[in-house]
Amino acid sequence: MSGFEAAIAVERIDEGRYEAVLDDGYVIGEALNGGYLMAVLARAAVDASPHEHPISTAATFLRPGRPGPAQLVVDTRKQGRTAATALVSLVQEDRSVVEALITTGTLDAAVQPDWAGPAPDPAVPPLADCTDFRAEKQDAEGFAGRVDMRFDRTTMGWLDGRPSGTPDSRAWFRLRDGHEPDAYSLAVAVDALPPVALNLGTRGWAPTVELTWHMRAVPAPGWLALHGGGRLMSHGWFDEEVEVWDSTGRLVAQSRQIARVGRG
Repeated sequence: MSGFEAAIAVERIDEGRYEAVLDDGYVIGEALNGGYLMAVLARAAVDASPHEHPISTAATFLRPGRPGPAQLVVDTRKQGRTAATALVSLVQEDRSVVEALITTGTLDAAVQPDWAGPAPDPAVPPLADCTDFRAEKQDAEGFAGRVDMRFDRTTMGWLDGRPSGTPDSRAWFRLRDGHEPDAYSLAVAVDALPPVALNLGTRGWAPTVELTWHMRAVPAPGWLALHGGGRLMSHGWFDEEVEVWDSTGRLVAQSRQIARVGRG
């Protein structure tokens, strides 16, 4: 079992009820990364389902998740031959932290995409032209110690106080422990980029309020390419969309979230 597999492990204790120990290696600041929490939720949903993959996840983040013990409650709403749906709640100290409506299904890894026109280009520069801005050492603490990300330099000007003015972020992604891409690492990938609002001059932690992501294909081994963008920042809120592409050039995940502007 890889480090990531252990970090998202859940133990079934009763029908629709699970326990987990949330890993402090996925902390950003003082809170656990939302993508990591969605991976734990997906693990419980799939365990309770006859299907293999979390096809659609609509997660609402009610409060920050903390490392340590947690409970998961899976309330199955439908089980069919091609899809099952459940409301999954992650609970700490008797309070819901995240609630997600998760639809599971089974994807065929051999199926090729059928585009209406030319396949889109993720527009992420070659890996050799990207930079690890978060951690140069493999033993870095927190989220940067668990994920290896190489960023498009043109989307990271906010680090030097020179935001680009365009809500874009692009990077390559993989887990540092060698765990190859799967449904659960895709959940982390869709929420791994820095908030695109940073390039509009905001600062500080930008908490996600709701995030919906779709698994579109079974990812091939290797690096994942991430392309994030947004359209509007208004009244203290901003949107962000992320596409995830695998090493063969297939679109394997899509997400959209609404978040609060950082208060740095």
